[in-house]
Amino acid sequence: MSLQNHTAVSEFMLSGFMNLPMLQVPLFIVFLVIYVITAVGNLGMIVLVKVDPQLHTPMYFFLSNLSFTDFCYSSSVTPKALENFLSARKAISFAGCFVQMYVFIAMATTECILFALMAYDRYVAICNPLLYTAVMTEKFCLKMAAGAYTVGFLNSMVHTVFTSTLSFCRSNVIDHFFCESLPLLKLSCSDTHINESVIFICAGLNMVGTLLIILSSYTCILTTILRIRSAESRRKVFSTCTSHLMAVVLFYGTMIFIYLRPSSSYSHDQDQVASVFYTVVIPMLNPLIYSLRNKEVRDALRR
Repeated sequence: MSLQNHTAVSEFMLSGFMNLPMLQVPLFIVFLVIYVITAVGNLGMIVLVKVDPQLHTPMYFFLSNLSFTDFCYSSSVTPKALENFLSARKAISFAGCFVQMYVFIAMATTECILFALMAYDRYVAICNPLLYTAVMTEKFCLKMAAGAYTVGFLNSMVHTVFTSTLSFCRSNVIDHFFCESLPLLKLSCSDTHINESVIFICAGLNMVGTLLIILSSYTCILTTILRIRSAESRRKVFSTCTSHLMAVVLFYGTMIFIYLRPSSSYSHDQDQVASVFYTVVIPMLNPLIYSLRNKEVRDALRR
């Protein structure tokens, strides 16, 4: 990937949380604890799915990929934030900034698509159980996962190339704790209308498109569940979907708040809190949600 810098800017300063000097050490401790839990939880989920034969199903294949993307995009942001909490000079190189942004956008986009694939998997399992093994083959699942990563990396390349070719002549201080598209656009003295349109269109297509797949899948699932006469059977069938629904609500709620609201309602403090939630907290919560609310995962952990 070619990064072009049309000015003398060789590094950026990350000013996120600089207005809270007394909380730098406490924030470091909180972020460190969350990141350790995130790493252990997500890497542990990947290993668990790999070593337990009873979890060698499409649902857990996609879950292990979800854990991988959570770990990657958390790792693209949190270690640098931890370093800056204890550093007087909160700098990141020009290339490092765009590499961080590239990895983060790629993994976040891939995660959106994985959520949609997991919803489709549940749709086939519940609405067409007799065709499940014929439809959700290992080869088909690998192709869908590969497609998710491909779209994620291509989408990220578009954002990163468009942003990196701007001229930065106002300031090199990013009003955020990591490199993200919207705060970087504010530093540019170039016309950023095209960039803003690209962000809005790509984010809209990705989030709205995958959300429509999720909603369509769960509408069919709910219709099927309501046809089941036994209340106990309905509860058991729906319980297989609750973990996924909780993770979807958390992830999409914060992403839509950040990327798909009008620019007139922008609030830096609100955006920073939301960014902490979806870059640091959600990657920690996902493996906990799936392990605590999923009987098969709990049984695998005991084994």
